[in-house]
Amino acid sequence: MHKLLLIVTLLLYSLPSLAKVFSEAQLTELANAFVAAKNARQQPDTDIEDIDHYLSLLADTFIDEHIKYNVVINSKTELRNSLIAKMADKVIFSSIRIVEKMVGSNVVFIKMIEVGKVKPSHSSKVIDYESANIVSLEFNDKGLIKHIRRHHGF
Repeated sequence: MHKLLLIVTLLLYSLPSLAKVFSEAQLTELANAFVAAKNARQQPDTDIEDIDHYLSLLADTFIDEHIKYNVVINSKTELRNSLIAKMADKVIFSSIRIVEKMVGSNVVFIKMIEVGKVKPSHSSKVIDYESANIVSLEFNDKGLIKHIRRHHGF
């Protein structure tokens, strides 16, 4: 009985170490892919393939938090429908520039500058924007994003 208890205890303590940990270079590549896909899905010529590519970077079970607006999305269907609806907006230009990255164990923090000019479909006014934003991306053992936290800047 004591041997069985010892084996179960050792297994429980070793399970966290079985999860795949990505290297800094791999995580940087995954973060760059996320920013490129995010940028591609908000261009004047964005199409469904750009949206589907962006969604392919997310785990089946994910959380996407927009902290400033207290919005949480955890459904790919809901997110896809929202992104398709945004295609009705007239995007004049949009760009994202990575300013800094911090890499941890299966997580990347990205500070980026987002600049754009958009006329939302529900408005007659064109919106110019430029903001520094911080995004954290947590990855699962398959390299897919399981948690996004968006902290909007000024």
